[in-house]
Amino acid sequence: MTLSFGTRLRSAMDERGPLCVGIDPHAALLDSWGLTDDIAGLERFTFTVVEALADSVAVFKPQSAFFERFGSRGIAVLEQAVAELRAAGGLVVMDAKRGDIGSTMAAYAETFLRKDSPLFSDALTVSPYLGYGSLKPAVDLARESGAGLFVLALTSNPEGSEVQRAVREDGRTIGATMLAHLAEENAGETPMGSFGAVVGATLGDLSSFDLDINGPLLAPGIGAQGATPADLPAVFGAAVGNVVPNVSRGVLRHGPDAAALRDSAHRYADEIRAAVGG
Repeated sequence: MTLSFGTRLRSAMDERGPLCVGIDPHAALLDSWGLTDDIAGLERFTFTVVEALADSVAVFKPQSAFFERFGSRGIAVLEQAVAELRAAGGLVVMDAKRGDIGSTMAAYAETFLRKDSPLFSDALTVSPYLGYGSLKPAVDLARESGAGLFVLALTSNPEGSEVQRAVREDGRTIGATMLAHLAEENAGETPMGSFGAVVGATLGDLSSFDLDINGPLLAPGIGAQGATPADLPAVFGAAVGNVVPNVSRGVLRHGPDAAALRDSAHRYADEIRAAVGG
């Protein structure tokens, strides 16, 4: 029987530390590593990160767009990286932010959440802004495959508030509505559910939102975007134990030295564990 994503995530964070490392091979980062912005640079960057961190970091979040921009050869690098990360015991959250309706949403789900897919990932980021119900094909396939979803709820980009903090006729914001849907998905699951929210660590006081969804909260913004591990309890309150803090540039800027990448990731994991009391 396949263990649920929530179960596997809890175990990975308890064992390796509550840290997600983003894998974002954009042109400026490749250049800072002394690499060319082409498939050779992409390969060198990606597999240096995999070799340095795959056996010690709990969660990885490759940004699909930075691989897609190189076409089929970039996707091949992403496929291999996903396979190697998972083989080493890391969990992969594919950051693709897919969102559509009907058969198209089902096709996106099959790409990343069907167990025999070359890009099968432990979880997928999705956008619910065609209505939460539009995600049903992904929710259903994630349950079947033992995978998870991270739904955009309260994102760290300034533009997000015009949608996510808009107020519905019932007086509840759109972001709060998404959190409530996720709480329903996760009801009764132990140690936590598999359907999480993306909630920015840079947003400050979120006490007006019920973040206790019995599921993971993927929290971008630690490091280069300005948030620190010490900020997490104030932002997430009682739900801080289920936070999956994401660090990208804060770790990746230490490459291409593999030892420096490892040291940075381990330092962040230790600081986060101390901050959240885990």
